Amino acid sequence: MSSSLQLSVLDQSPIRQGGTARQALHETLELARLTDRLGYTRFWVSEHHTAGSLAGSAPEVLLGRLGAETTRLRLGSGGVMLPHYSALKVAENFRLLEALYPGRIDLGIGRAPGTDRVTAHALNPHNQFRDEEFAEQLMDLRAYLHDEVVPDTIHARVKAAPFIDTVPELWLLSSSGQSGLFAAEIGAAFSFAHFINPVGGPDMVRLYRERFKPSADLPAPRANVAIFTFCADTEEKAQELADALALQMLKLELGDRTPIGPPATVRDFPLAPEQRARLAYHHQRIISGTPGQVKAQFTRLAAAYGVEEIVAVTICYDFQDRLRSYELLAEAFELPQAAAPARLAHAG
Repeated sequence: MSSSLQLSVLDQSPIRQGGTARQALHETLELARLTDRLGYTRFWVSEHHTAGSLAGSAPEVLLGRLGAETTRLRLGSGGVMLPHYSALKVAENFRLLEALYPGRIDLGIGRAPGTDRVTAHALNPHNQFRDEEFAEQLMDLRAYLHDEVVPDTIHARVKAAPFIDTVPELWLLSSSGQSGLFAAEIGAAFSFAHFINPVGGPDMVRLYRERFKPSADLPAPRANVAIFTFCADTEEKAQELADALALQMLKLELGDRTPIGPPATVRDFPLAPEQRARLAYHHQRIISGTPGQVKAQFTRLAAAYGVEEIVAVTICYDFQDRLRSYELLAEAFELPQAAAPARLAHAG
């Protein structure tokens, strides 16, 4: 499976300690240009609100710029949190992107808040996060994307503009099994967030495949898995980066939402025994090592999930480490690279 394994990117525009949101967004643009040249399949950007450590709050806006910066990558949301919004507006946003960059747009849909409940209420005061409401939104979204005429419903009169002859590729994103079942029901692709939940993912993807109903867009099930990834020139360097991210996730659990700091801070952070156990859990959400080690772990992960695509999520203090990780990973899997000039200087 490793020889045909596709590699993709989920970038969350992380803000480092001492950095700025503007800097983080420019780094996302540079990373997209690099991974476009390196032969990655997709480049997804996320949606987070009231987040001091992540700059990506509006994927549809960022994707408009990313399309102009790249030529080969599929570009998508990882994902748009549908319960916050009108299904019609989401359909129109992504139809417009598809009109600008035909055949390159993925509409990744999530249902988690992507923030705290107070902010979620501010985004949509009527949202109750009920399964039946989300299912109804999904049906509306699919109808708008396909210009379905449904008698005695709003879809008999209202259409999503612009009117084009291609459709964004629809993905449902999840760290649990429920959205996988929704994806199976409507014939959409499914991405499992192992970087959020390292437990039970293969079974959830298997259930998605078993329940999948073919659609006009997708005749057979399609799935991938996303995981935190650090690929470095030495095992020690990779471990240092993984330890720093595991500590960052522990700090988030403790209510500390400050941006990620340099790896040296890991050694200075006091840990109780139960916190060390949580660090071990968080390490299950991460793959790290030298190129050969990461390739072997990716191959095993893909086999466990029964997928042919892995989405790498890399968050670290030094942007050069982030670029280097994706470079080494592309080399390890011998991705088909485009001719390009030397790597750009550090974004600032």
